[in-house]
Amino acid sequence: MSRLDASGIEQKWQQRWQDAGCFDASMQSDKPKYYVLEMFPYPSGRIHMGHVRNYTLGDVVARTKRARGFNVLHPMGWDAFGLPAENAAIERGVHPAKWTHENIAGMRDQLKSMGLSYDWSREFATCDASYYRFEQQMFLDFLKHDLAYKKESWVNWDPVENTVLANEQVVDGCGWRSGAPVERRLLSQWFLKITAFSEELLTALQSLDRWPDRVRTMQHNWIGKSEGARVRFALSDPAAAGADEIEVFTTRPDTLFGASFIALAANHPIILGLADGHDGLTAFVEECNRMGTSQATIEAAEKQGFDTGLTVDHPFDASIKLPVYAANFVLMDYGTGAIFGSAGQDQRDLDFAQKYDIPLRPVVLPDGHATDEFVNEVISSGVAYTGDGTLFNSRFLDGLRVEEALPAAISKLEELRRGDRETTWRLRDWGVSRQRFWGCPIPVVHCDDCGIQPVPEDQLPVTLPDDVDFDTPGNPIANHPTWKHTTCPGCGGKAERETDTFDTFFESSWYFLRFADPNPDIAFSREAVNYWLPVDQYIGGVEHAVLHLLYSRFFTRALSVCGYLDLDEPFDGMMTQGMVCHQTFKSSDGQWLFPTDVTRQGSGDWVVTETGATVDAGRIEKMSKSKRNVIDPELIISEYGADTARLFMMSDSPPERDMEWTNSGVEGASRFINKVWRQSQADADRPMAEAGQEMPSALDDEAKTLITATHQAIASISEDIDRFRFNRCVAALYTLSNAIADLKGNSESQNWARRFATENLALLLAPIAPHIAEEMWANLGHDTMVAQLSWPEADPKWLVKDTISIAVQVNGKLRGTIDLAPDSDKAVAEELALALPAVQKILEGNAPKKVIVVPNRIVNVVA
Repeated sequence: MSRLDASGIEQKWQQRWQDAGCFDASMQSDKPKYYVLEMFPYPSGRIHMGHVRNYTLGDVVARTKRARGFNVLHPMGWDAFGLPAENAAIERGVHPAKWTHENIAGMRDQLKSMGLSYDWSREFATCDASYYRFEQQMFLDFLKHDLAYKKESWVNWDPVENTVLANEQVVDGCGWRSGAPVERRLLSQWFLKITAFSEELLTALQSLDRWPDRVRTMQHNWIGKSEGARVRFALSDPAAAGADEIEVFTTRPDTLFGASFIALAANHPIILGLADGHDGLTAFVEECNRMGTSQATIEAAEKQGFDTGLTVDHPFDASIKLPVYAANFVLMDYGTGAIFGSAGQDQRDLDFAQKYDIPLRPVVLPDGHATDEFVNEVISSGVAYTGDGTLFNSRFLDGLRVEEALPAAISKLEELRRGDRETTWRLRDWGVSRQRFWGCPIPVVHCDDCGIQPVPEDQLPVTLPDDVDFDTPGNPIANHPTWKHTTCPGCGGKAERETDTFDTFFESSWYFLRFADPNPDIAFSREAVNYWLPVDQYIGGVEHAVLHLLYSRFFTRALSVCGYLDLDEPFDGMMTQGMVCHQTFKSSDGQWLFPTDVTRQGSGDWVVTETGATVDAGRIEKMSKSKRNVIDPELIISEYGADTARLFMMSDSPPERDMEWTNSGVEGASRFINKVWRQSQADADRPMAEAGQEMPSALDDEAKTLITATHQAIASISEDIDRFRFNRCVAALYTLSNAIADLKGNSESQNWARRFATENLALLLAPIAPHIAEEMWANLGHDTMVAQLSWPEADPKWLVKDTISIAVQVNGKLRGTIDLAPDSDKAVAEELALALPAVQKILEGNAPKKVIVVPNRIVNVVA
């Protein structure tokens, strides 16, 4: 028997699929549509194992749905703008466009080598003007509909990358790429009004029942609806503060009698006014600005404050004065830029109060505690009480439960005209300005006489210059000698183009709509969107659970407002896959090593392959270039074949969990691919019936057993694919292959059963390992392609079991099992259960008090 040539087989079938147009999508079909989409990749130059897993998951779904009679759209493109291309341009002296398109060409070949069932005719790159011209038009329509605006805002500034960073791009106070400490700066920025849809985005999460609960919870928390009160604290000395009052939003007005201090953001107007001419406060503000605006970073930092010397009057009793501090943990862009510290009820406030010797005022008493005892406990332990309870030390609120005190406190504030009931949101408008070159130009110009003017639609797209200089620090298009100089479309006078470019999330917030309609003259047609959208199954990493998914949900709503479409939710189903992990290795001098650099000596120590030097084998972690615990998919595909890589990715663990890449696992998958290929080739030891032959009228027991196993495999794999339990699908494929191998006889019925099982094995294997499935089908004498065949259906009559296993319990504890025909008489079940030796031993010859028989499920003996 010849040796399996995986590479040759895979290239052959990939070409045949392409020639036959197997995966080209069209709306001209009477089949129900199904839109499968994996989050498209950034063209970094090479695919990694995370890509292999993500895109194989989507391909399994797409191929299965196509076989089940759906008209499937399964496209691929490139999320091609971003800083890496700009950094590469600086390092290599090449234009980002050239670098990007070379990477796309390489990655396209790699993805095609995986045998993915994409409609490549719909491919696009977001960095191409043929794509971003349409989003420039969308932005102008957002302006017309009051969904885009420009304002000054405090931002995270990366001094090395010279660009604004989103809060999520700030890691431990540093830029996610540069590692440089982030600064806080006040810049004029473009924003999209996502907050106009806050309530709708929150409420609609309830309808996304095919999204993981974890993702919906993350979005719910990010949107962050809060009911509370806006409280006005009158300043005791308005002249010194330059203001009459300080406004604070709080969700806990019931704890106002526990207020110990007021804390203001370092950029609050009152603080900035006081800092003028005050060296100490100025230095404190500058120190706060070096923290950036990331809430996570600020929460993790040590809490620092500066006593301004100001005080405010308590809203319920003006004789109570509260000190006013500038604090590094309060952000100007969240709420009102001010908080009141209720030190007994909030741990952060308590830590701050104890650090600056501010008195504590606990006001919520846990059930079962005495007041004096509890106050002393909080003060001595330094632990705030954040739970439910009864109000005390709170005058008119004393004795009320927290849920009763909240409305009572708000009503009192409104009565005294010191506050109002209010709903606020954690969600902030989306800042889309980025001070970098490799992004979509924002299509507006600035005129001294006319102000901001949109670029006329007939002048779109506004494209990036080809002659760009990256040697000068800062934004290359802002530094370009001619690009930004233009004429005002309003008055015809001199004007300058906007030199900021869009955040790259802008492109990825509507790309799924573009795939629906590849017409080069329009962004997409309403007809195509109405046909293909929403995406039936979206697949990607949980790291995009908040921003990308939330921005996409906003975009469809904003585009609906602008008249582009009639769609709210873009993604009907969502699956988040886990990470691909590998063990880490370090040399004796602390340098990270690639897995290909090391060898294990038997089952003992790891050593450097070339030198034999000792290696420190570390933890199993997410594959990352920085730790070199990566495996190049191209090497695996060239050595074992794409089907082996695909099969292993599906076999190790459920898709939502992290998986470990192991050589032994890959080799096991390769052995299985070779095994099923051999099983598809009939010989003297494994004869098969002719293709298309009818089932014999008489079947022996061995044939029946294999036919039953085949139908069971069809049923279980069909169900498990629907539930994304792909690892169980692989296990069922292994079981069916073993059942075929166990059939040793050569009778007519066994030869028929062998062919029947092997043909179905090929069909069931096709979504996961499509090349070998096609080769098996051809080996079995067929001239059709599996990619164009229907999914097998299990025959219910072969799924009926002759016997079922019933658990037997004694006093609720399992003591054994009995095998019965389905729906057996209760008396039969009771007799067999009582005859079990384990049951007789417990009964000691006595009759049981009661025997409870649940048909087909359990027998419970009460001794």
